[in-house]
Amino acid sequence: MDWYLKVLKNYFNFRDRARRREYWWFVLINAIITVLLGFVQDALGWSNESGEGVLTVVYGLLLIIPSIAVMVRRLHDTDRSGWWVLIGLIPIVGWFVLFIFAVFDSQPGSNRFGANPKDVAAPTSSIIS
Repeated sequence: MDWYLKVLKNYFNFRDRARRREYWWFVLINAIITVLLGFVQDALGWSNESGEGVLTVVYGLLLIIPSIAVMVRRLHDTDRSGWWVLIGLIPIVGWFVLFIFAVFDSQPGSNRFGANPKDVAAPTSSIIS
């Protein structure tokens, strides 16, 4: 949960670097929260026929900027420009490319986007020690 909160604290940070752990914990917790909100809105009858509901839409809108920001920081960690995030506008191929970039390991040492976050003390996850 610490990694998820770290992303939210860096809401508008498009400059630094993000470790794989930070990015993927954010993605996982975000997916879990979205599913839980979907169940709640279905139970309350707030979903339409396509399954969209007010809770998941509002949650998604609130997390657009931090989601883009953490992806940009993840790209920076692999020494790529944040502008690569725009390739995600290309369906399937762009998403696959961003997925591959997010899986790559950090560039060792410092790069043009800052120090390697693996070398800096990072929060420990409450789930994994």
